[in-house]
Amino acid sequence: MTEVIRHLQASFRLLDLVDIGIVAFLIYRTLLLIKGTRAMQMLTGLGILAIGYFLSSTLELFTTHWLLSHFFDYFVLIVIILFEDDLRRALTTVGKNPFFSSSASERERLMVDEIARAATKLAGERIGALMVIERETGLKNFIETGSKLEAQVKAELLYSIFLTNSPIHDGAVIITSGRIAAAGCFLPLTKDPNIDKRYGTRHRAALGITEDSDAIVILVSEEAGEAHLVKNGRIITNLNEAELAQSLTALLDLTRVRASWAEKLRQTLVRRFSDREGGR
Repeated sequence: MTEVIRHLQASFRLLDLVDIGIVAFLIYRTLLLIKGTRAMQMLTGLGILAIGYFLSSTLELFTTHWLLSHFFDYFVLIVIILFEDDLRRALTTVGKNPFFSSSASERERLMVDEIARAATKLAGERIGALMVIERETGLKNFIETGSKLEAQVKAELLYSIFLTNSPIHDGAVIITSGRIAAAGCFLPLTKDPNIDKRYGTRHRAALGITEDSDAIVILVSEEAGEAHLVKNGRIITNLNEAELAQSLTALLDLTRVRASWAEKLRQTLVRRFSDREGGR
């Protein structure tokens, strides 16, 4: 045992520690990305098949081992097919630049109260609505399916869009950079086969867009007369105006209300220059 430890100490390099740390970090981030999604269930299924493969070899179950070995011959192709949506989302996440994330404008901070007020009013009158807030993942493809507005986010405007006599009420409003980019937009439906049968097209569209992107969706159910928040393929049901505003503020603070690296550097330099000038 002592010889093994000495051998490891002699051959172990600092770069090996860095290598292990990188792999551990990648595995950790991958698990966070797929936690609570269909990918986790499929990964569990593949893990069970892998255990069966090794057990069949150990127990000499030749037919089972032959079948599973041919299955894993196409493992890469199977992973690409099964995890297509999750791989796309992962690559989108990796493509984010953490050093130059844009800071939220004042209008983005003010829009939260307007959205919460509109959703509460719509829910009270049992008027269905879908409001999508774009974050890091671009939604240009979906914006182009609707009517472009480029308007300021106002509760009254959002309310009027979803009135049943409005020509653009049947679809989603997409909000980008604190402004209403378009209304009447078509969204992808969820591919989850286990979705609650009570959910209609509006619920399925809200789940679908959050499965394919990091967008936040405010869903108003006309049947229940309730406002819901949808994120990462999950629905937080029946929120009042204060709860909705608080949840939106918290979620947007995590990704948008942060000064960019360049802005922080500029502020630091200005502060230091001002202190130096004041000390003279």
